[in-house]
Amino acid sequence: MTAPPTGRDAAAPPKALLLSGEGRYSDPWHPFAETSAALAGLLREEGFDVEIPGDVDTALAELAVDTHLPDLFVVNVGLPRDGRPSPGTPAAAAGLVRWLDSGRPMLVSHSSSTSFVDSPEWESGLGGRWVRGTSMHPEYGPATVRIRPESGPHVAGMQDFTLPDERYSWLRTAPANTVHATHTHEGTEHPLVWSLLRQSSDGHPAGRTFYDALGHDAASYDSPEHRELLRRAVSWLTC
Repeated sequence: MTAPPTGRDAAAPPKALLLSGEGRYSDPWHPFAETSAALAGLLREEGFDVEIPGDVDTALAELAVDTHLPDLFVVNVGLPRDGRPSPGTPAAAAGLVRWLDSGRPMLVSHSSSTSFVDSPEWESGLGGRWVRGTSMHPEYGPATVRIRPESGPHVAGMQDFTLPDERYSWLRTAPANTVHATHTHEGTEHPLVWSLLRQSSDGHPAGRTFYDALGHDAASYDSPEHRELLRRAVSWLTC
């Protein structure tokens, strides 16, 4: 785990801030309350104190001014469809950029790759994004996840597995990503899970990102293989 920041009780559990798809960041298709609860449960099993704030833009704005940032930033949100910017305010955009440049780790789930469309830093910090009119997914159903065993200790010893989920396809992704799992659709292999060593705008190391395109609903988190993959992701992010 990461060491607690200066001024924080070394005996206290590490803090995870989990942004959930509430309010304008919710949508009719994703049960964010279920998936965020599943993520929070997994993080608590790994020893984290998890906070789920009620408003995404307010929580992002607070990151711009907080003296002590959390140890892990977890994002599980949707695309706002109200015509307003995403992030919704200049302060929220500044908070997101501050995190991305902070050197601290970030775990990102599923439809979060569709969000924060007005922040180019989000795409570069995530290592990709959903592109409207290009990206898609086949109908929800059994999804075969193919592990790339050569991609590092994140997946060492793991085997391919199947779970009920959506299979994101034709995402725009960065060459610097290390892809750990894929699926095949229409004869093309598509990345589903990747890690990234972020860089700041001036080219310096800026933290670790792990993106998991799985996680459409709570059933996805019932998969023991998916949960093991996420446990390994959290271990890598916070080591």
